[in-house]
Amino acid sequence: MSNPALMRRMPQIAHVDVNCFYASAERAFNPALEGKPVIVLSNNDGCAVTRSPEAKALGIPMGEPWFKLAPRAREWGLIALSSNYELYGDISARVMELLGRYSAWLEVYSIDEAFLGVKGTPTELITLGQTMKTAVRRNVGVPVCVGIAPTKTLAKLANKWAKNNPAFNGVCHWDSVPLPDRETLMRRLSVIEIWGVATRLTKRLNALGIHSILDLARADPVTIRDRFSVVMMRTVLELQGTPCIPMEEERIGRDQLIFSRSFATPITTTTGIQQVMSVYGQQASARLAKHGLQAKILTAFAATSHYNPKDTSYPSVCVPLPMPTADPVLLTKAAHALLPLIHEGIKYAKAGIMVTDLRPTANQAPLALFVNRHEERHVGTLLENVTRRYGRGSIGLGHAGLRGGPDWTMKRNMLSPRYTTHWDELPTVKAT
Repeated sequence: MSNPALMRRMPQIAHVDVNCFYASAERAFNPALEGKPVIVLSNNDGCAVTRSPEAKALGIPMGEPWFKLAPRAREWGLIALSSNYELYGDISARVMELLGRYSAWLEVYSIDEAFLGVKGTPTELITLGQTMKTAVRRNVGVPVCVGIAPTKTLAKLANKWAKNNPAFNGVCHWDSVPLPDRETLMRRLSVIEIWGVATRLTKRLNALGIHSILDLARADPVTIRDRFSVVMMRTVLELQGTPCIPMEEERIGRDQLIFSRSFATPITTTTGIQQVMSVYGQQASARLAKHGLQAKILTAFAATSHYNPKDTSYPSVCVPLPMPTADPVLLTKAAHALLPLIHEGIKYAKAGIMVTDLRPTANQAPLALFVNRHEERHVGTLLENVTRRYGRGSIGLGHAGLRGGPDWTMKRNMLSPRYTTHWDELPTVKAT
């Protein structure tokens, strides 16, 4: 396509992704981590969920348990950090706000990646990609790569290429790369590298002789639809350059909310599980209120560790609520329906609640007989306001009223400061 005016009118999609997001967020406030192998651990300091390039070079696999890495950490110079969710969430918000300045068409896909609608000639788009990359690095402090293509699937593929090929300088415009080079890349990559294609689907595709991304791109879309699904047909069309996955606006409604964590210390008593259910009930209430939602069904569950074959118990209970509600009292009482199913002495490693059948608040006014006095007095809003001002754990209902936090709360022994969200942890700069 050689007509510049026509090329400017053709919409393109830019996929912007933060490189090694958790590790990069840590380095933004601690430059001493630059050039060193860094891993960020999962809940309870369990296993590596982010690895810096230097850590990957040591051969550390994703998901490697920390207890296996710890004995050699000093020898390798490996630095392990607990997951600093407060910091990562704030850094993500700053990145997305900055990207939104470059396009009115922004879809935040995850905590570290977004799609943007863009237009322009290849030269203009590459320049735009470099501008966004420089702006995020300068203003937020984290590195990003940019992939630009006619479809979301190709944009993600272009981003992957930009990350792994220094010649692109972090920005790859798919259509600017010669066709033979694109085909060579797709021939080298397995179909499992494609967005949305997992292990089971890869095996089914392999059985049909489709091993590489190029094989899939050359497949007949109708045949793929008949053998697999419409979703897979869209993937094929996207690889062929036909946009089939539209940009989405921010999703206000939600299908469900889940509150669940593994325990730092196993819980062996009904009283301990009761405390957990109380805390999660209050958290569910706050989250529902934040999004202007109410729930009609609550499911509570607990589970022992898969690595503990001696004790096995997976109790769960589904409780229909008397009315759509976000009331912390009603949610907590419903969650306590799990307690009769708990076995004393069993080591429970995880528990949680899930609220479903969500609907907008005040979507339908209840009859006077069914008005909830706690919601009428805004108890949930009061709890959330106090929590927001004085911190999580400063107030709670019944067993959720904690001082200092219980033993089972998430272990984060290697937590870095929450530089941007807590006044007493703000970074300090010493001038010499």
